[in-house]
Amino acid sequence: MGGNNNALNHTKPYRWAVVYLLLLRLVLNAIIPLMDQTEARYAEISRIMAQTGSWVTPQVDYGFPFWAKPPLSTWLSALSIKTFGVNEFAVRFPSFLIAVALILLLKPYAKRAGVNLAIPAFIILTIPEFLLHAGVVSTDMTLLLSLTLMMLSFWETVNGNRRFYKYLFFAAAGLGFLAKGPIVLILAGFPLVVWTVWFRQIKKAFLSFPWLFGIILFAAIALPWYWMAEKRTPGFLEYFFVGEHFKRFFDASWKGDKYGFPKTQPLGIIWVFLYTMALPWIIYVTLKVIKLKKEILKNPWLLFLLLWILWTPIFFTISTSLIHTYILPTVVPIALFVSWFWKNEEKKKIWFVTAMAVPVLAIMGIVLWFVPGVFENNTNTDKYILKDRKYSKLFYLNEKTYSSQFYSRGVVKTVNREELNNREAEQYLLLVKKGDSAGVKDAYHLKKIGESKKSLLFEHIPGKK
Repeated sequence: MGGNNNALNHTKPYRWAVVYLLLLRLVLNAIIPLMDQTEARYAEISRIMAQTGSWVTPQVDYGFPFWAKPPLSTWLSALSIKTFGVNEFAVRFPSFLIAVALILLLKPYAKRAGVNLAIPAFIILTIPEFLLHAGVVSTDMTLLLSLTLMMLSFWETVNGNRRFYKYLFFAAAGLGFLAKGPIVLILAGFPLVVWTVWFRQIKKAFLSFPWLFGIILFAAIALPWYWMAEKRTPGFLEYFFVGEHFKRFFDASWKGDKYGFPKTQPLGIIWVFLYTMALPWIIYVTLKVIKLKKEILKNPWLLFLLLWILWTPIFFTISTSLIHTYILPTVVPIALFVSWFWKNEEKKKIWFVTAMAVPVLAIMGIVLWFVPGVFENNTNTDKYILKDRKYSKLFYLNEKTYSSQFYSRGVVKTVNREELNNREAEQYLLLVKKGDSAGVKDAYHLKKIGESKKSLLFEHIPGKK
């Protein structure tokens, strides 16, 4: 086994792998269409913000406020659209930049573990959840960055590096509030409290931070937007804090969700997500904990990382309204935990090859992109059915999709069957979900001109039957 590890005892293979993974993610960001409904929704919210210049209240459609999440990720994607135009690469680029920033944050900890930055970079990029979110339009990467800055700032401050990090801790908490709300305090607070109690660092932790100034700094960053949002659209604060954070967490069938759909999952499903979307490195962590439990409990750094890893799935264990993205806060401590042991790891080749399985499979996605019809007919998006179409009037029967909004640049409008009866004298294109298409063609004298996985596209020309 030692002979198999010779090449992997040097940094070159990891560096090449990191370059490959970053380039792979960039290419996928540009070619994969925005899927309905979550990613396309956040992309459309960003597009509307960039178009309208309404930077305070995100809008899910023109004139309809989006209260479900704070605007930090939307601001970044809207600025990217302003720079690169309305396309998939632009709205995803901020997530990619955050991924790179997170990797760079690992450098001093890699050095302390006696390894090159390429090692934790390789590890985190081969965690499927992280590689996925380096190219997804969502609020999760801004939350991950904020949480990571909070946790690492706490560690540095308590361990003597106070000049800068003691302020960054509070600034990161403020950014977390703008990223996803109070969840950043919940995800950071418990593991930090447990760690300080376990190692009897309560007094030191308390005295290390400028609490009064820090709270003012946190409030100055986070609160102005919440005040302005409530002032512009009254009712936001109640919906966001009571509905999105309390009712959604405890009631998977919550009927008050204005934008999504119930995500009912079995209790404890978060652990299934963790042990699938964080492979293979969560297995590595588990094996080390089983083998070295006593040593880890005595090691401040390793227990700090382990508490950071475990608290997110523990917290979400009792919730049935969640998706796989909720394990994303675990990826940074997993990478740092594995890096700590990597220098003396005897089975580097096995772990390296296993970790590269998902990225290698992702190459197939690029290959398939060049096969006519594969993406067009098998992806949950209206991109291709609208591609190269010329229209001044575009309608969607009953309920439009977010991808149709994004790819039509907001031109598409919702219409019902009664309203179609009043448009006999107009020329237009009509999108119809396949489940709503019964009798539509003949009833409104339409010509079918396109089809995708979920939708049909019809053309109406006055006078033609």
